[in-house]
Amino acid sequence: MSSPANSRTALITGASRGLGRAIAERLALEGWSVALVARQVDKLNEVRDAIVAAGGHASVHPADISDPSAALQVITAVEKESGGSLGALINNAGITKDGLVMRMTDEDWSAVIDTNLTGAFRWIRAASRGMLKARAGRIVNIGSVVGLVGNAGQTNYAAAKAGLIGLTQSVAREFASRGITCNCVCPGFFETDMTSVLSDELKSKVLTTIPLSRLGNPKEIAGLVSFLCGPDAGYVTGQAWAMDGGMTM
Repeated sequence: MSSPANSRTALITGASRGLGRAIAERLALEGWSVALVARQVDKLNEVRDAIVAAGGHASVHPADISDPSAALQVITAVEKESGGSLGALINNAGITKDGLVMRMTDEDWSAVIDTNLTGAFRWIRAASRGMLKARAGRIVNIGSVVGLVGNAGQTNYAAAKAGLIGLTQSVAREFASRGITCNCVCPGFFETDMTSVLSDELKSKVLTTIPLSRLGNPKEIAGLVSFLCGPDAGYVTGQAWAMDGGMTM
């Protein structure tokens, strides 16, 4: 399917499943041409096919977020394909390698920091060239409530997500004069592949910490991201938006 005329282009990392897929499908539904990025080609193709079947436009760009050269290569290709700069960049890709501090290896620490934080920086840097020239753009980083309050056994993940908030605020200040906004969405527990493997006992324990007494639906995160990418959020930048059923209030 060809790209619609005068389309807006949004690139979503980690778009093969969960929150990333929900975000991609929501933006496509609202008329964005979405560039889907992840390592799993088969799953990306599934997402693309679903979006095209619903009447949207999507392109597949397999890449490893931790690869230092991937961001510039992919974004250059997407910009060439669309004929202009990205309208929105959604940094959603992330990994976990949990463990207690005393047992965490340097490799597990570095892998999470490099993908979840350094990866986001690289994709922002690559996307910023076109956005700054166009004097327009939306950047949304997907963080975590763990980046706000920490979590035992996830020091690497929490550090990366806390760093993502600082990255968000600094980018927001640096790019504001060019009409580019940058915000961070911090999800709590959502119905994704990651939470589907939790035992019933652990799920029940988690629910006791959530005032709304339920897990979030990925479509709810997609709705918030859609708002932040849209015209009604033109005066919103540098913010960390917790969507967690009240966990961190």
